[in-house]
Amino acid sequence: MEKWVVAAKRADFNRIAQDFSIDPVLARLIRNRDIIGNDQIQTYLYGNKDQLYSPWLMKDMRKAVDILRKKIRDHARIRVIGDYDIDGVMSTFILETGLRRVGADVDVMIPNRITDGYGLNEQLILKAKEDERDTIVTCDNGISAFEQIKKAKDLGMTVIVTDHHELLDGMIPDADAVINPKQQDCTYPFSGLCGAGVAYKLIAALYETCGVGKDETEAFLEYAAFATVGDVMDLVGENRIIVKEGLKQLHHTGNRGLRELMRVNELQPEAVSAYHIGYVLGPCMNASGRLDTAKRALELLRSSNREDAARLAGDLKNLNESRKAMTLQGVELAVEQVEKNGIKEDKVYVIYLPECHESLAGIIAGRIREMYYHPVFVLTKGEDGIKGSGRSIESYHMFDAMARCREVFTHFGGHKMAAGLSLREEDIPKMRSRLNETCELENGDFMEKITIDVPMPFSYITKELIGQLTLLEPFGKGNTKPVFAQKNIHVLNHRIIGKNRNVLSMKLDDGMGRVIDGICFQNAEELEERILSGKSVAVTYYPAINEYQGRETLQVVISHFQ
Repeated sequence: MEKWVVAAKRADFNRIAQDFSIDPVLARLIRNRDIIGNDQIQTYLYGNKDQLYSPWLMKDMRKAVDILRKKIRDHARIRVIGDYDIDGVMSTFILETGLRRVGADVDVMIPNRITDGYGLNEQLILKAKEDERDTIVTCDNGISAFEQIKKAKDLGMTVIVTDHHELLDGMIPDADAVINPKQQDCTYPFSGLCGAGVAYKLIAALYETCGVGKDETEAFLEYAAFATVGDVMDLVGENRIIVKEGLKQLHHTGNRGLRELMRVNELQPEAVSAYHIGYVLGPCMNASGRLDTAKRALELLRSSNREDAARLAGDLKNLNESRKAMTLQGVELAVEQVEKNGIKEDKVYVIYLPECHESLAGIIAGRIREMYYHPVFVLTKGEDGIKGSGRSIESYHMFDAMARCREVFTHFGGHKMAAGLSLREEDIPKMRSRLNETCELENGDFMEKITIDVPMPFSYITKELIGQLTLLEPFGKGNTKPVFAQKNIHVLNHRIIGKNRNVLSMKLDDGMGRVIDGICFQNAEELEERILSGKSVAVTYYPAINEYQGRETLQVVISHFQ
């Protein structure tokens, strides 16, 4: 069930429009995203690389750079330990490439999702010691590896942590340097970077002290941008600039692996958007770490010839196709449990799928969350007990909720909207009961809120307005695509189209003399039933230009209807 509300934030929209030479509709959209004041509006609309913050503002940055420079001078052997998702792979690639560029003896280790689990573990520490690696640099992990880092220090090793995850009770491990903008006493102005964003900042500082040109530093922006979108970070503040600038670089990327990944997915590099990273390219990169080893994704980025890049890109696409099929099967089993096992009456859904591949738990949790709009945890049976992933709704802080019943878990971590965990099988019922006992959500919280930015008649849609809307891109979490709405719409004619017969094409009449093409990609059959009933509908939409056989026409893409 959905609740439609209209954003009612106020400002002098005509003045903003005049000051920035934009349509008043854009001024309203900007205000709805809490961009206030001329400086913020200027940065939002036209921010560029020159407005990225100095890496030296981050706590322990100077300490980390000094350590690394000494290690390089001393020919010490450095190991980067990353993670198996997009952010971890991109972080690893940035650190390995950057360190090698300034003369470091560096290798990498990406944990195996199944045998190693997330982040540092003692075996990885012992393996680094055995391989005579003097120094460990983590990326996208390490902030909660207290015991593991102590073990490394006891063995005489140097440890630098680069991470972006939440701190447990504000504590930090006893590493030689900890770079994480979420530390309470870190003066960095933006705490929302992903792991690759933090790694990028470390290399930017290291390059600066080593005299490497700024153009080489900025070459890493496309990888930081890819990770920012792939790790579903908020596209606000500095993240927005990183993604905006990184996408420009991706359109002309010199990375053979990324170019081949675009090719096998039938994408033109210059057309790649944040959407394509989130829903096409990113899942291929993630499939490597889910079903095989993330080292394949890393090898793709490292590829030096087209043949290897093409082979690896094809492998990743095939793995993602397998992942899709396995996910669909897992979602069907999860729905069956929700409907038949009383879970539907809970506030927090805890679903146990023992046969499900543990790497798919988070994706399945996300799908169930979308279907029922409840916080969802999906648990699977691993080699070392139960593992799981959670996906949340806006009014439920998942990490805080888990911290309130931490005695249930053997390990957990995450943030407001997502989390990972492990526990004993016999404690699954306790987890379900404790999460629901401590949950303070009310019935209204389980009704998804659709916020309408602007109720706007079709007659206001022009090519010029659609062109201006691109100033608001990239869209994603924290900077969602604008939602327009119009009621009392009559459908003059319609037809089902698409390879899978799941798209509805229509002619729409707004009752005020404007007829426009419409298309709906979601719940097309349900919308067709409403149309056949003869009733008018209210729709939320986004205006677009449809290009077909060299001809451009205006259309609206319908996202919701009532």
